[in-house]
Amino acid sequence: MEVPTPNESRTPNDPEMRNPEALLFDLGGVLVDIDFGQALRSWAAHSSLSLDELQRRFRFDAAYERHERGEIDGREYFMHLAESLELSGPIERIEAGWNAIFSGEFVATRRLVQRVRGRLPCFVFSNTNASHMSTWSRLYPEMVDSFDQIFVSHRLGLRKPDPLAFLEVCRLAGIRPDAMLFFDDLPANVRAAQAVGLQAVRVRSPADVAEALEACGVNAGG
Repeated sequence: MEVPTPNESRTPNDPEMRNPEALLFDLGGVLVDIDFGQALRSWAAHSSLSLDELQRRFRFDAAYERHERGEIDGREYFMHLAESLELSGPIERIEAGWNAIFSGEFVATRRLVQRVRGRLPCFVFSNTNASHMSTWSRLYPEMVDSFDQIFVSHRLGLRKPDPLAFLEVCRLAGIRPDAMLFFDDLPANVRAAQAVGLQAVRVRSPADVAEALEACGVNAGG
């Protein structure tokens, strides 16, 4: 179990929490549940490798990051997966497994967003790619419609935890970094956001979002 550093989360009694002017949400792990094991299980039927070996070989590697920054397209990345994971069959089959990772929406968090959006602008910033974005947009249209704007790494050419990525999102949103409250499930992203002035909260469950909103004076009641 990973032990959070003191700045990874906030509590309702934290005196450092300030009233934000806008809210920024990660997607995977905060709004939508992600399970890459589902992709590996899908690919196992079309690989010369066992599921255990696929799990050992699959990495969030340089090609994965380049794909999320839009530096390579889906076809090039899926060909990389075919080679590294010994996958057979058409690119479309690899892409289908790639898009099997979405396990469901965190409805409680989406409803919190819907309740506060009339008072504060609400944005998403996701490390993602064109194929995944097309899939989650289709699967969770109400979630997509709950936000004023969605920023994605493959269009920005920047991905978390690059500090410049947070600054660019704030610039595009028209919000000062110190006026933005950011929610993410990964400690590295939380720390990077804090380093450039955002308030940031590590999310383990929808309750963390609700508590942080309460801590900074945002009424999310129904």
